[in-house]
Amino acid sequence: MPKTVSRRAVVRKKAKPIRARTPGGIRTYQAAVKYLNAKTNYETMLRVGYNHTNFNLSRMLRILAGIGNPHRQFRSLHIAGTKGKGSTCTMLATMLRHAGYRTGLYTSPHFIDLRERIAIDGQMVSEAEFARLIAKISPVVNRLASEGPTFFEILTAAAFLHFAQKEVDFAVVETGLGGRLDSTNVIKPEVCGIVNISYDHVAQLGNTLEKIAEEKAGIFKPGVPAIVAPQPAGVKRVFKRVAEKVGADLRFLGDDLEFSYRFESSRAAGPHIRICMNTLTSRFEHLQVPMLGEHQALNLGVALGMIDALRRDGVKINEQQVMDGLARLKIEGRMEFIRQQPRTLVDAAHNAASVAALMHAIGQNISYDSMVVIFGCSADKDIDGMLKQLQLGADKVIFTNNGSVRSADPRELYNRFMELSPKMAQVADELSDAYRIARTCVTRDDLICITGSVYLVGKAKRLAAAGAFD
Repeated sequence: MPKTVSRRAVVRKKAKPIRARTPGGIRTYQAAVKYLNAKTNYETMLRVGYNHTNFNLSRMLRILAGIGNPHRQFRSLHIAGTKGKGSTCTMLATMLRHAGYRTGLYTSPHFIDLRERIAIDGQMVSEAEFARLIAKISPVVNRLASEGPTFFEILTAAAFLHFAQKEVDFAVVETGLGGRLDSTNVIKPEVCGIVNISYDHVAQLGNTLEKIAEEKAGIFKPGVPAIVAPQPAGVKRVFKRVAEKVGADLRFLGDDLEFSYRFESSRAAGPHIRICMNTLTSRFEHLQVPMLGEHQALNLGVALGMIDALRRDGVKINEQQVMDGLARLKIEGRMEFIRQQPRTLVDAAHNAASVAALMHAIGQNISYDSMVVIFGCSADKDIDGMLKQLQLGADKVIFTNNGSVRSADPRELYNRFMELSPKMAQVADELSDAYRIARTCVTRDDLICITGSVYLVGKAKRLAAAGAFD
């Protein structure tokens, strides 16, 4: 195991093992999930007030104090932003793991299994361990019942407890909503990262990029390096102001960190992007981005910038091991093919910027004659913005329910799309029906793309795995 050095010493306290029988009365995974689902879950609510009552770090800290403050027992890296957080977190965790560090990863939401959100070294938490974690936390939650602990707060506490018990070297933590008031914002990370800032959750975070950036910048901490992807001028000004106010060490890709990327194609590798990043401590030359799309080059740039910040701080990370790890990386739900006949791609793009990036990436990297898009999104999204980007790449669109209680009405999506575009479109209430229609529309050289929502992609992966698309 590599030796590490950090300016911020971490006191490791070995967590006491959880007994099979606990005061929480939760014995099974199913009981743990039932307990969680009985709590307020803002992910399933169409309208959520963004305030200190609903999003309360003091409440989160009281939950953690009741289980021994596990978030203080491991080193962490914290990532916020609008588009690309999950990919960046997964890339970063993969690089650290292949550099020899035991690495936890906490992301949200999940595609199929709730346990996907909590993983160590690429393995999600077991059902038995998850049940024990929730059982350990539930008595504390029950004592705080009048304060209304939420689904996400409890799940975040479970992740931190799991990482502490398993003595991870690093935990890579993705914010849920925003940053400033997010439940994850109780950690003091070694490094922060901010990916693309675009419009999403405007009812909670604000209707301008500057207001959204202000909330995301809430993860900045005194003395902690913050690696930020290229941003519009107004967003950059916000980040600079907040970083100066709190004393964060702000570093922008392309400005403070030498960074570049280029698209190329070869017979062996096909279409792909290579990036270069050179600093006083790191030299990544012509590194192939393991995922398709220019946006993933920027995400990888942020992850590499965070690796470089750790190396500046004395953490021993071998560059070749980092590159070997990236070469093996696979991320579900991001331009992922789930069938080859007909070619069927899924992507969890769920806002206008990510749909635009997806359409561009498909056009740049995948050959096809015609593309049929099956689309379903949540009703609280920037629907017109997503539809405008969708019609730039799709030849035909089939609108469907995204599989969540927040789903937009497919008929409303159809009506709004027809006001924007002359392209062919129709409605199917269920994804299985939409896919059946899409199959009748495509030939061998065409492409089916399912996108618009994490929920929709998760449903598509479940149906494909069960053979329902055969």
